Amino acid sequence: MEPAGPEVAAYIGRWRPSSVSPPAAAFARDVIGQVDPGGRERAKNLLWAAGKLADYAIGLGLDLEPGTVLHPSVAERFTRCAPGLSGPARRTLRTNLRFIGRRAVPQLYPAGLPLPRERSKQPYSAAEVSGYLARADAQPTAERRMRAAGLICLGAGAGLIRGDLRDARGTDVACRSGGVVVTVRGSRPRLVPVLARYHAPLLAAARFAGSGLVCGGAEPGRRNLTNPLVAALDGGGGLPRLDTSRLRATWLADCGELLGLATFMRAAGISCSQRLGDLVAGLEPGSEADAIRLLGAARR
Repeated sequence: MEPAGPEVAAYIGRWRPSSVSPPAAAFARDVIGQVDPGGRERAKNLLWAAGKLADYAIGLGLDLEPGTVLHPSVAERFTRCAPGLSGPARRTLRTNLRFIGRRAVPQLYPAGLPLPRERSKQPYSAAEVSGYLARADAQPTAERRMRAAGLICLGAGAGLIRGDLRDARGTDVACRSGGVVVTVRGSRPRLVPVLARYHAPLLAAARFAGSGLVCGGAEPGRRNLTNPLVAALDGGGGLPRLDTSRLRATWLADCGELLGLATFMRAAGISCSQRLGDLVAGLEPGSEADAIRLLGAARR
């Protein structure tokens, strides 16, 4: 711990607010006096946080020792239970208490390790998708051609993946509301508009499948259902191995471009998708016709 500068130290020594008890104020002065707050206003905020926490500890019958009062479990419980605080004030209080704890009792606050974050898959380029469709069209049998084309169109044209992709049947693809849609019946049932460039090959694959599975097989629960199709489309032409996650990323990127998502996020100063989720939670989605128009699914 580094001692505060002379001016800040003098302010800390005079700090005796009416909002905390004298023992709690004495504890706060002692702890913050050994921490470098960086300025008087910062010292004031840290003193208030430490004093309030000390009063809370006194009410629990705890000893006013830094290792006890500033223990992460005590500070976290106080942060969650402190009455009369708004959400932002509660988060600021937690940040200040962690700042104090890391300097006053560092043995109780080991340095946090960054958690790995899975990045979004790289979308395929339009030329790569065209290459996969051409490779699907070159398969030796009509059955393999239709299933391979259906896999590509459901992935890059409707963003289907995993169980939703394996469960898709020919009867789930329909021409409605001026466009082409896929009815998803999995754990997240929904109606997905299909991007216009994939209409013709997907409709042909759906007609071929009828009431059967577009990607083939008799049991959608088979985990390796799409593996033979991926293997058949692999090799040659300078194309990377087909990845259904990248097909979905391609659909997401194409829809984001149609919606002007990047332009909106830049104008709003938003970089975190969590904020978008919070905003959208209070909005009602448009109608089926609106979705078809906005997501480029209108039939040409």
